[in-house]
Amino acid sequence: MREVFLSHASQDQARARQLREVLVAHGVPVWFSPHHIRGAQQWQDEIGAALARCVWFLLLLTPHAVTSIWVKRELNYALIEKRDENRILPLLFKKCNCRALSWTLPQFQRIDFTKDFGQACEELLRVWKIPWRSPGRRKRDRKPG
Repeated sequence: MREVFLSHASQDQARARQLREVLVAHGVPVWFSPHHIRGAQQWQDEIGAALARCVWFLLLLTPHAVTSIWVKRELNYALIEKRDENRILPLLFKKCNCRALSWTLPQFQRIDFTKDFGQACEELLRVWKIPWRSPGRRKRDRKPG
């Protein structure tokens, strides 16, 4: 599987990190700015390169994301790219007016993380046909498949 881009507001970094950890534990490569942008790097160039490279766009939706200019720029890029059609996944982490971010967002099926994080992760992983493993289950305990 190719890399997914995790778009989030900086205020939601803890939630984004938690999601990233689950995805990586399930073999999903995730581009996540705090892990991929180092010190003196040209961070705008790094984000642009990652957006061009990643084949999935995950959008962590919260009130902070809706007002973030960088989340809006990242989403606009994903919406313009034809290869991202049907590969934009809004993830609702906190109730917000997603139309304020883009009038197009309501047309995308979103995954609701507001109630049960594990169940939402399972639903997200199903998109890629990856079976959910609860955090306590180790890799070596998985059935081959």
